[in-house]
Amino acid sequence: MKGKDKEKNYFTALYDVVRVVHSSLDVGTVLEEIVKAVTEAMDVKASSIRLLDARKRSLVIGASHGLSRGYLKKGPVLVKESGVDQKALKGELIYIKNAQTDPDFQYSAGAKAEGIKSVIVAPLITKKSVIGVLRVYSDRVREFSSQEIQFLEAVANLSALALENARFHKALQTNYDLLVAHKYRLDDN
Repeated sequence: MKGKDKEKNYFTALYDVVRVVHSSLDVGTVLEEIVKAVTEAMDVKASSIRLLDARKRSLVIGASHGLSRGYLKKGPVLVKESGVDQKALKGELIYIKNAQTDPDFQYSAGAKAEGIKSVIVAPLITKKSVIGVLRVYSDRVREFSSQEIQFLEAVANLSALALENARFHKALQTNYDLLVAHKYRLDDN
């Protein structure tokens, strides 16, 4: 694809991600659409979003596109065992030239079986902290252009925003439900 066409593709994909983020509060649907858009726009094998668990010890799958069920079930992504994720959870964008041989990549044998070579990991950053990562997987060793990196960082930020909005919506709904229940109890007295 020519430079201008690819740039336009990123713009269109980013627009699609924004539309999805603002059209639904269903986190699963939003995350699935995001990873699909990233995979297609960047012309890569797969992408995934992993979210930090409540104890901040592991990254659990939020959504994926293009990865096999076997790869997804390879085992937990433990922060203490993944040098890549330790760095990403500090807010760094991480590039791995070859996940099959990189000692910081927790499941290099799984990457080999899945046919994954280059990986780029972007942190999902909210106002308060890093809440997860957006990963892009290539089936060949490749460099990512500055446009691809900018696109990925923008999508990672939108993903974090979508997750934060969904959390706020859920808290607001809970507060509203409690308020209504309290009002009805007062009215009954």
